[in-house]
Amino acid sequence: MLEIRPYKPEDETGWVRCRVLSFLDTAYYDNVLPKKEIYQNPAIELVAVLNNEIVGLLDIEYETKPNTVCTKGSNIGGMIWHIAVHPDYRRRSIASQLLHEAEKLAKDLGITYFEAWTRDDKWVHHWYESRQFVQVDSYLHVFLEDPQELKVCNCDIPQFTPILAFAHYTGEDKAMIREKFKRVHDCFCFIKQIGR
Repeated sequence: MLEIRPYKPEDETGWVRCRVLSFLDTAYYDNVLPKKEIYQNPAIELVAVLNNEIVGLLDIEYETKPNTVCTKGSNIGGMIWHIAVHPDYRRRSIASQLLHEAEKLAKDLGITYFEAWTRDDKWVHHWYESRQFVQVDSYLHVFLEDPQELKVCNCDIPQFTPILAFAHYTGEDKAMIREKFKRVHDCFCFIKQIGR
């Protein structure tokens, strides 16, 4: 039977494995973490456990003062940093159960909304939208991997050569960026108001 419970330090190895495997078929496939993050602010950290294996996770760092973690609200918010379900356990409502438990905890903590940023995976967007999240913003994640692309990285340090680079583009001419660079992802912000 599936158990949704708070994360414990001894869960770290299972948490990392679950996150890595769950991100492999998404636009975040190369966002690999070797250990679980520790947050500067309080956090709701949940895991879904089945047969002693972590099959899902949800981390939400939340504010004690508005706009210290989140960027899109004027009240206390919680930033969804990680939500993931092991690929062998998808389509069993595990992410929804994690979110539901987090919402209950959030209400008790005075959190009024969740903020989540994600790339351009349509199935991920559909999941957020079907759970009453609304898209409110976007910008571009740009990976510079080709020598021609990296020429924009000017550096005055002798014998210093960028091999790879990652950049944010917040301007209006997204088409120009897409023409100039091969790997470009939209990064979207979704917001969900937490009912009282």
